[in-house]
Amino acid sequence: MLVTGAGGSAAANFVQSLRAAPEPFYIVGTDARREHLELADVDVRYLLAPSEDASYLDELNAVIEAEEVDVVHPQPDPEVLRVAAAARDVRARTFLPAAETIAVCQDKAAAAERLAAAGVPVPAVGQRDVHDAAADILSRHPKAWVRAKRGAGARASLPVTTVEQAVAWARYWVETRGLDYDDLMVGEFLPGREFAFQSLWRRGELVTSQARERLEYLYGHLTPSGQTSTPSVAKTVRRDDVNEVAAAAVRAVDRDANGVFCVDLKEDGDGGPRVTEINAGRFFTTSNFLTQAGANMPYTYVRLAYGDDVNGLPPFNAVEEGLYWVRMVDMGYKLVREGQWRSKRLAG
Repeated sequence: MLVTGAGGSAAANFVQSLRAAPEPFYIVGTDARREHLELADVDVRYLLAPSEDASYLDELNAVIEAEEVDVVHPQPDPEVLRVAAAARDVRARTFLPAAETIAVCQDKAAAAERLAAAGVPVPAVGQRDVHDAAADILSRHPKAWVRAKRGAGARASLPVTTVEQAVAWARYWVETRGLDYDDLMVGEFLPGREFAFQSLWRRGELVTSQARERLEYLYGHLTPSGQTSTPSVAKTVRRDDVNEVAAAAVRAVDRDANGVFCVDLKEDGDGGPRVTEINAGRFFTTSNFLTQAGANMPYTYVRLAYGDDVNGLPPFNAVEEGLYWVRMVDMGYKLVREGQWRSKRLAG
């Protein structure tokens, strides 16, 4: 098994899920950063050129041949798209969505437009430049959300209440952080709870899935937006509306969906879930949460890549609700069931 981006936490948790599988894996880890790769729990490590380099595919195939790799799982978004686009030339199995699907999903504005056209609830999105888009959104909603169209971790995100704030925030990212104005979008700010829906698909059919609610964010208190999309505390939930909207979103972007699709949703003012983005072809960072809870989706994903029979899994609600995942940098993580917290408070 070859896992790209192995020096990152998302790939590390994917690898941990494979280590927890009922069969052993020989895992090859690749990354463009040698420092980060030292942390990976893999059997052998290789440096690769960045995915945008012309040599990337040749280097990837060289590792595949040297290590006799059966399956490749690209985890970082740029590598997911590069490998999917060149899937026929990759000398190992992959289990990825179509490259066109990935490209649409990696452009949050394009994905929102596709979903809205299909009737999937999404936040209102301004379709013009930052100034006019913010003016449009704020004329209909009390708060707007400025964000980058591409990237993870709530990149370049900020809730704003005036057009001037939106324009100043955009100018900062353009003048100091290397973005163009076209890289930014403005949408309706959704005030409710946030959910994450992780799912596996095969030939357009949902294999299994689970939703969780994000309760706190890693270093969210240090960011202007208050969130990072990477939770420090999350819990499993069972909500039919979240499940149905998320599944409809995947079908809207790809009727023949294959592989993993991770959907972010947030409640509007009435408590209804709306889709804010879809991560196609790669797992959420906390894939090991659900593995520890009893649904090892990375392992199922690999079995699907081999064409194995995985019938009989629950399409929704793969694990019980009310399971908490608590994590912090340098402190590891822990699964806690509702009502089993060990802390107590003295009266007074």
